[in-house]
Amino acid sequence: MEGSLSAAEGTGSRLRGSRCADCAVAVYPAEPACPRCGGPAEPVTLSGTGTLWTWTVQRYAPKSPPYVPPPAGFTPFGVGYVELQEGVRVLARLDLDPEDLEIGMPVVIGAGDGVPRAAGVAV
Repeated sequence: MEGSLSAAEGTGSRLRGSRCADCAVAVYPAEPACPRCGGPAEPVTLSGTGTLWTWTVQRYAPKSPPYVPPPAGFTPFGVGYVELQEGVRVLARLDLDPEDLEIGMPVVIGAGDGVPRAAGVAV
């Protein structure tokens, strides 16, 4: 599916996934066929909120390219899996201070610069 890592059209930055027409499993990124049963999958816009399932801190600069370090140089950042309401776990860069990260915390997630990005939500 074209642009499966990009935002779904007309949804701000919500992620584009797919859902199986036969067994209803949802996946990200979008796929034309179900990874569970092989049935046809239809494009869906995934929920924009989820729960931080697990996380770690990226303490060294990723290989470049494709990573482009910021002009000020590399700064460690959080990376984690966010479990969406659909049951999909999405790997995302966490736009939060690593000191504030907690498993189970609510986050918002959306398409970012090449990768999904997640941030905390006001509770």
